[in-house]
Amino acid sequence: MKYLIAGLGNIGDEYAGTRHNIGFMVLDAMAKASNSSFTDKRYGYICPVKYKGREFILLKPSTYMNLSGNAVRYWLNREKIETGKLLVIVDDIALPLGSIRMRPKGSAGGHNGLEHISSVLGTDEYARIRIGIGNGFRKGSQVNYVLSTWNPEEKKFLEERIELVIEMIRSFGTIGTELTMTTFNKAGKIKPAAEKKENKGDKDSPE
Repeated sequence: MKYLIAGLGNIGDEYAGTRHNIGFMVLDAMAKASNSSFTDKRYGYICPVKYKGREFILLKPSTYMNLSGNAVRYWLNREKIETGKLLVIVDDIALPLGSIRMRPKGSAGGHNGLEHISSVLGTDEYARIRIGIGNGFRKGSQVNYVLSTWNPEEKKFLEERIELVIEMIRSFGTIGTELTMTTFNKAGKIKPAAEKKENKGDKDSPE
C-alpha cells in the first residue's frame, strides 16, 4: 500500500534551512532515519521508504512553494495514489514554535503551498500536518521571517519535534488519520510563550 508524503519548501541553497522549508527538513530526517536518499525526478526529489508493509513516497517538490500542486498531482497520478493517502507537511506562523497539528482536511489558511495543491487537485480533503514556526516578526516583515534561518537553540528544539512528526507520518500509514490525530495532537501542542509566562506568573504569585 502506497502513500504520498509531500514536505513543502523551496529549492536552492538560499532557502536551505529556512523556516518555510520545515517540510523539507522533516522528510530529510525521515529519509536519513531509514538509511535512504532522495533522487532528482520530475517535479521533485523522491525517496521511497518502507515501514511495516507500507511504502511512503517522500516528495520534496522542485516547483517552489507557490506551485507545489503540480508536483503533488503528478506523483499522485504516477504512483496511482488516491488523495486519501496523501499527507502534506507545512510550516504555520499561526502556531507556536514547535507546535504540531494534524487535520484530515481544511482551508489553506493563507499558506500558498496548500492553496495551490487544493486548487490543482480540486479538493481540500487531504491530510496535512502543520508545524508551528512562531510569529516573532514585526508587521510587514512576514516574508523575511519565514525565509530566515533557525538559530542554534531553535534548531536543536525542532530536531526533537521532527522526531514526533516522523512518528505521525508512520502512524498515518498504519492506523489512519483520525487515530493518529487522537494519539498525537495533544502531544504536539505547545502553549504560546506569552501564555506560558502568564501561567507561570499565576502559579508563583502569592495572590
